[in-house]
Formats: sequence, structure tokens, C-alpha cells
Amino acid sequence: LGSCSGKQDAMQQAPAPSLQVVTVEPATSELYKSYPATLKGKTDIEIRPQVSGFITKVHVDEGQRVRKGQPLFTIDQVQYQAAVDQAQASVNAARTAVANAKIQADNSRQLYERNIISENAWQVTDNQLRSAQAQLAQAQAALTSAKKNMSYTVVTAPSDGVVGTIPSREGSLASPSSMTPLTTISDNSEMYAYFSLTEKDLLEMTDGGSKPLAEALKDMPAVKLSLANGTEYPVEGKVATISGVIDNSTGSASVRALFDNPSGMLRSGNTGQVNIPVKQDSAIVIPQKATFEIQDLKYVFVLNDSNKTVTTPIEIQALNDGKNYVVTSGLKAGDRVVTEGIGTTVRAGMEINPVDAAAAQTQAAAQAK
Repeated sequence: LGSCSGKQDAMQQAPAPSLQVVTVEPATSELYKSYPATLKGKTDIEIRPQVSGFITKVHVDEGQRVRKGQPLFTIDQVQYQAAVDQAQASVNAARTAVANAKIQADNSRQLYERNIISENAWQVTDNQLRSAQAQLAQAQAALTSAKKNMSYTVVTAPSDGVVGTIPSREGSLASPSSMTPLTTISDNSEMYAYFSLTEKDLLEMTDGGSKPLAEALKDMPAVKLSLANGTEYPVEGKVATISGVIDNSTGSASVRALFDNPSGMLRSGNTGQVNIPVKQDSAIVIPQKATFEIQDLKYVFVLNDSNKTVTTPIEIQALNDGKNYVVTSGLKAGDRVVTEGIGTTVRAGMEINPVDAAAAQTQAAAQAK
């Protein structure tokens, strides 16, 4: 009977389960701090008319790329062309008056030199010449102004860029006093991403204020941009400026990062997230799935020399990538941490058959191919 009982106990004893583990080794950790950002073109120029009149022609369409000097709108030119013609006529009349006054002044001067007329008589004709010359200068200035106003009837692009919304079309009245611009030209060859850093972030950047902000900016690594749909913009950017004033209402400073936009993919008004890398050498990184919580404290199962699990408390950095944790205390190099069956299979003091997690993942990938 004793022999039969021993055989039954041996049959009932289950073998140790095979579970994946990772061996903790110090490595370089690169995590990202993310900040909501709004994108603006390098220049966003509101296009406003400099003369009043009805729009007779819209030469571009919304979203069209334009070059500097390219016509955008034409304003009714009739009254401004009439003003140019009138000013030109005034100039011609003033030139004739100057020519007549010069003849009279020259004749008077010759008569005066021969003592035929008095000096006063000659001075009167000379003053008349000067007055005619002044009137000619006024007429020429008026002509220049009329021509300038005439040129303003063709509204051109002040820079290369992309045309924004066009609220006013043919027949609409354009006026310099209008609150709404004709359109906006955005130079999006380079894009500015505006976001905010807290006072704490600024102190961390400057090592508690011991390093000049300009030096901290220079030492900042390249940043990345996550777009509204979660994809990553393929071109890295650089933090260019930080406002010198902290907003009392928000406790943050405005920051501007610059991104090249060779394909024109980014547009003014886009939103996204600026991701600033935070690198740490000799960091201990473990998968988040290897941890569990008890009363808001995090734990892992570490294997001892007998391959039995030991419940071990750990502390982690608040910053993480959603998949891994950087452990600040509780683990050391060489520790074996269970990464499989947490919360379901694994219990404290349980003996397991450890399987290297990296090797298992490599094998699974090879089988999938």
C-alpha cells in the first residue's frame, strides 16, 4: 500500500512550467518627453489691399503654391488709371509753365545786365521761374503717388508660399480698413512647432540654473514630431528658441522648434506632439508586462539560484514609452526577471523552468516567416 501511494504522489506532481525570463543588464535607455504642439509656417503673411475698390480678378486658388511677386488679386483700375492720366497731364502743364517762365527769366536777366530794367523786375521773373519749378515738382510727386496707387491694384505675393483661405471673390469690395484679409500666404518651406516647457523642465535643462539657457539650447538633441494621426514625421527638428518670460497663468515658457518641410507635407495650423529624447546610460530596463502592483507599489518576480520566484519590490522612473520601465532601485545586473504569466500563472516561491525571452522571440519570428 505504501508503494502504491508513493507512485500516485509522483504521478500527481506536475513538472515546473517553462516561462520566459530576462536577465537584467545595464543598457542605454532613450525615452521621449512629449509636448502638444501647434505648427505655423516660417512666415504667415496676411494679404491686405493698400487701395480700395472692387475685386475684378482672383488669379490664384486656395492651397496653390505661389512665387514671390506672383499676382494674387486685381482691383478695379479705372479710377486709378484716370488719376494717373490726370497727374500726367498736370506734369505736362507744369513743364510748359516752367519752360515759359525760364524764357521770361532769361530775357529779364539779359535786360538787367544791360541796365534796361531794374533788378527788382528781373527778380520777379526769376521768382516766377522758381514757383513754376516748385509746381512741377508737386505735379511729379502727385504722378508718382498715382502710379503707386495704380500698382497697388494688382496685389502680389510678398514671398514664396501657399495660399490660404480666400474669403473675398470677384465683385467683393476690398479695403485697407477691412478686418478680414484677402488671404494668407504661408511660407512652409520650414515649419515652426510651438509648444510649452514648464518651469521645472527649464530648471532640468539648465542643471538647476547653473548652465546658461543659450548653452542648454545648443546642447539639446534633435527632436521628433508626431502628427495628429500618430505617425512620426520623417524629418528631425531642432529647438531654436525659448521665450525669456514665463507665463504666470500657466507657469510655462513658449518654445519654438524648427522642422524642414521639403515635401510641403506640413501646413500652418497642423497639430502634433514634439518629442524630446531623454537618454540615460547604464539604465536597467524591463518590460512593463513583467511587473504587477500591490497597494500602488510595483513588484517583479526574480528567480533565485533554485529557479524559484521571489517577490521583489522595485522603483521606476515616471517617464516610460508605454512598453518598458526604467528601474531606479530593486534590481541589479544579472538578476533574472520573469516576464511571462504575471498575474495568471506565476506565484511567489514557485519553481519554474526559465526560458530566455530574447531567444524565444527570435525563434517565434523565424517560424512566422
